[in-house]
Amino acid sequence: MSLIQSWRWFGPNDPVSLQDIRQAGASDVVSALHHIAHGEVWPLHEILERKKIIEDAGLKWSVVESVPVHESIKTRDTKCEQYLDNYRKTLEHLGEAGIGLVCYNFMPVLDWTRTQLEKQLPSGAKALAFDWADLAAFDLFVLNREGAEKEYPTNILEDARKSWDSMSAEKKQELSEIVLMGVPTEKSMTLEGLSASIRRYQSIGKKGLRDNLLYFLRSIQSTCERRGITMTLHPDDPPYAILGLPRIASGLEDLEFITDAIPDPFNGVCLCTGSLGGRKDNDLPAITAAIADRIHFVHLRNVRKDLHGNFHESDHLDGDVDMVQVMKILIRINKTRKKSIPFRPDHGHQMLDDLKKQTIPGYSAIGRLRGLAELRGLEMALERYI
Repeated sequence: MSLIQSWRWFGPNDPVSLQDIRQAGASDVVSALHHIAHGEVWPLHEILERKKIIEDAGLKWSVVESVPVHESIKTRDTKCEQYLDNYRKTLEHLGEAGIGLVCYNFMPVLDWTRTQLEKQLPSGAKALAFDWADLAAFDLFVLNREGAEKEYPTNILEDARKSWDSMSAEKKQELSEIVLMGVPTEKSMTLEGLSASIRRYQSIGKKGLRDNLLYFLRSIQSTCERRGITMTLHPDDPPYAILGLPRIASGLEDLEFITDAIPDPFNGVCLCTGSLGGRKDNDLPAITAAIADRIHFVHLRNVRKDLHGNFHESDHLDGDVDMVQVMKILIRINKTRKKSIPFRPDHGHQMLDDLKKQTIPGYSAIGRLRGLAELRGLEMALERYI
């Protein structure tokens, strides 16, 4: 029994079609109703409509990524219970539609964060990248966050000043838009909104955010168990506290805390090798082995880091993450399961004909097709010896 090869699809407006996905060799689709505002209930008829579109194309909608967790839940404010009720209703509808695997994150305010969307590689392809000096420049000179300079090493502060002074007005605007982007197909955060959220999270801190995650999970537990839904928490990306915002899913200690606190089977993890791979002390094979029983969905992606912790997304089999060892462990885990674990090639370089097209950052077709082909070949080769 092999791992399930899946592919993220942002819906009918995605430049990558379902036919493209079939030609890439994936059998399953990872999708979500991105057009519905965060916190609102997903109507059953819309879920069924999306499912039918996918199935009519000869594919299966096996993972929802994601049902966004509203900020009121993350901060547990006065509207928390209202949005928890909405979330439970959406889960009820997903269960009724026969979709039982949900990926979500608990990152405050922003989704995955990068400082560059088109880093030029020696091959001519383009990659997503994260640079601490550029983030610090945004923090200090755009966001103007109080006390921000105390959170960066001296060398990063110096590089941030040099970087900012050398940037054109267009580059400064581009950096701001990239950091504030969040999910590429959804509405970006505003500077005012980000500043207000940062102030709110100062009083919550890491412990408070952890407590709020556990409250969220306990609040949806009975719905998940009744409907046969498994929740998979996506790690923080990057796996560091940034812009004064706490992080609670950045390494093995965090993931073990969350899974130990609520050991029930519905509470699972989405193993994202790229997100966790952005931190120097994260040993991905060791993390995979340690939380093996709780992994129900996998994002396979690789990164290359420098001495300062800056990174760019590398080829799937060529980076700091030992993908061979991770795949070996995943194959062993999968052999113990009644249902195969779905994985998807996460992100991909913009390359070949896609360099001439307007693409969703990280989600162009050809780079992910290459990644899926490499990962498929790796799995098939390793299965012969396991």
